[in-house]
Order: sequence, then structure tokens, then C-alpha cells
Amino acid sequence: MTKTKLSPIIAGTMNWGVWDKNLSTSEMAHSIHLCAENGISTFDHADIYGGYTTEAAFGKAFQESKTAREKVQFISKCGIQHTQGRDNSIKHYDYSKKYIIWSVENSLKNLKTDYLDVLLLHRPSPLMVADEIAEAVTQLKAERKIIDFGVSNFTTSQTELIQQKTTVNYNQIQFSATHHKIMLDGSLDYMQMHNIRPMSWNPLGSVFREDNEQTRRLKKLLVQLVEKYSVGSDTILLAWILKHPSKVIPVAGTVNSARIQALDKAINLDLDPLDWFAIWSESMGEKVP
Repeated sequence: MTKTKLSPIIAGTMNWGVWDKNLSTSEMAHSIHLCAENGISTFDHADIYGGYTTEAAFGKAFQESKTAREKVQFISKCGIQHTQGRDNSIKHYDYSKKYIIWSVENSLKNLKTDYLDVLLLHRPSPLMVADEIAEAVTQLKAERKIIDFGVSNFTTSQTELIQQKTTVNYNQIQFSATHHKIMLDGSLDYMQMHNIRPMSWNPLGSVFREDNEQTRRLKKLLVQLVEKYSVGSDTILLAWILKHPSKVIPVAGTVNSARIQALDKAINLDLDPLDWFAIWSESMGEKVP
């Protein structure tokens, strides 16, 4: 099956709602417009965001924005049963056929759309049954409620388990200049071998969130690279991800207008390989293996 065409950078909505920015309907509609105007047509959701409230808030804003549905793509994830926002005594995972189908239909209702461009299983569960997941995916595709399917935070073996029963086209994983072990554990190699497109959540890593030896080394190098390339540090960090041959799609959660407008620079910035390796070396605190 031909994969859904997603934008080179995806807008992550996790922090748009009550978990962080708490954008009003009009502010969210403005962010939708701003992303679309700057080539970011894909929006990443999960049912649990905002304690199961952000999808509905986005759906209302999307209606207000008057954006044509065929010009954007919606990703959503399911499987996590949280205690926040639902009557669950303990956080757990549910990948039963009945729950997957119900969850997708609930996301469609909240997002005010007839279909998801991509459905992802949010996190792997020890109790997931590949055959049951495949049955749900097959039914949802047949009913045109989802167009494409993938996983999120799955290891190579967990992905292969599902892949044996139904086609997996995406895996949304943690990958950044500060979280790069996935380059060496075979995960990105497996994705390239099986034509699975990686998405990267938290693509800037901990560079701007933590103050430690690793981030201080990277910030020192980034000062030099900012001067060399005449772009911001965040642009360079995104370009570092984009240079990997697995064709990773970063999920950027910013709602800052200037940063959204600058995201396109990362797509067009071709880092010198020596600078790419310098970033990796400084992150590790040692020469490359």
C-alpha cells in the first residue's frame, strides 16, 4: 500500500491543550493556519493528550479554522488507558480489537473528521495479541476510518511481531542529538530494511531542557554552528535528525510563530558531514566508535 504523504515536519499537539499551553479555540485555529501556511500539514495527536481533552479542543478549532480536510493529515495514537480523564483504577494498555475500534471512532468524533490518515499504537503492551490488532486494523481500513497504520515506541522485535500480521508503515520513536542510541541498536536499520518511516518525538532532546555536561558540550558547539550556518540552534538540531538516511520525520511541538516559520530552514539545511559527526561526538563526550 502506498504510504500517506506527510509533511517533512509534523506539528505535535501534545502541549497545545491543558497539559501546557492551554490554547483557546481561536489561538489553536491560528496555530493550525500558521502551520499549514509554512508547509506543516500533518498534525500528531494521541487520545490521552490533555487527559483525553486535546483532540476535542483541536477538532473544535479545526472547524473554526475552515481549513480543508484534504489539505491536512491527522495522526492519532491509542492503547494507553490512563487514570487521568477516565475511570481507570490503574494506568494500563488495551489493544483488544473492540477497544482499538472504539478508540479510533472516538478520536474521529473528537477531531470532527471521517478518517485518520495514520493510526499508531501508542506504546507496546506485553499482553498485545498481534492477530487481534491486525483484525482491528483490517476492519478500520476497510471502513476507511484509517488510511495507514504504524506503531510508536516499539522495539524491532515488537514491530516485527505486528508486521507479521499487518503492514507497519511508521514507528514514532525518541530520537535526537541527546537520545541517539537507536542509531546503533538496529532499530533504524530495521526500519530502512522494511520501508518503515520513523517519526521522532522530542526531536530537540534535552539540549534546552537540562543543564548537564552533555548539554553544555552541545551548546558550546552549537554557538559555532549557528555562526557558520546563520540559523538557530533548534534548526541545526532538526537538520541533524533529517540527515539520517532513514528519513526521520521530526514531530515539533512549538506554537511559537517565529519558530514555526523557521522550521522550513531545517528541511533545506544540509549539514556538512563533519559537523554532523561533531554533534554526535559532543553528545557522547568522546570520539565516534
